[in-house]
Amino acid sequence: MYKLVLSKKAKEFLEKLPPKQFRQLVKKIFSLCEDPYPPDSKGLKGYPYHRVDVGEYRIIYYLAGDELKLVLVGKRNDDEIYKRLARQTS
Repeated sequence: MYKLVLSKKAKEFLEKLPPKQFRQLVKKIFSLCEDPYPPDSKGLKGYPYHRVDVGEYRIIYYLAGDELKLVLVGKRNDDEIYKRLARQTS
């Protein structure tokens, strides 16, 4: 099992969610700690990250040793999460 490390932005996003969506995302995040590369995960081109969708949300993460680092969480039906990712990594 991998140790979970949340970025500040991911933590802030999760804290603002309604309880139902929060539970859905946390359940998926903990399952990623068990299996970081489930069949529904995809690698992001140009980045060392993976993404997985949960309902209307997208989780972007990567592995670093024995840690699962959650970079961003955001709405999946717009490109804002990728714009934030580009700003964060540049």
